[in-house]
Amino acid sequence: MNTPTRLTIWPAVWSTQSLRRAFSLVEMMACVSIIGIVAFMAIPSVTRMHSESIRKNAISKCEGLNMAKASFIQMYGRTQANAVWQAKNDQQRYDLLRPYLSFAEALFINYMPEGFSTNLSDNSLLNLSKVPLVNSTSNESISY
Repeated sequence: MNTPTRLTIWPAVWSTQSLRRAFSLVEMMACVSIIGIVAFMAIPSVTRMHSESIRKNAISKCEGLNMAKASFIQMYGRTQANAVWQAKNDQQRYDLLRPYLSFAEALFINYMPEGFSTNLSDNSLLNLSKVPLVNSTSNESISY
């Protein structure tokens, strides 16, 4: 009896299509172009969300300074707090408010995110006003 061997079955069972196990150049180019289109559409929104989150972080930190000022006034009373607040620079005023801030930086210049600035220059605490927020790159005042 003549049984077929492996060598005689090989060409009949597997065609050249079933032996191909790689992607063609056209398939790879189509995949790369689809990824490129998705990235082209996604990158602007990601950068916009990033800049908006930094802006909201700066606003949040200014609100924290406002709450710290209010807590400082409640702790010492308006007249005594105002007397301590007078004749101090921004860093010294920040040091007075730091116990009322969560996770506060040691230096006032490091407190705000990059690209934003504020100051504690209001000389009187008798009329409590919001801490100003300025975008350092465009010098525009941000209301919050």
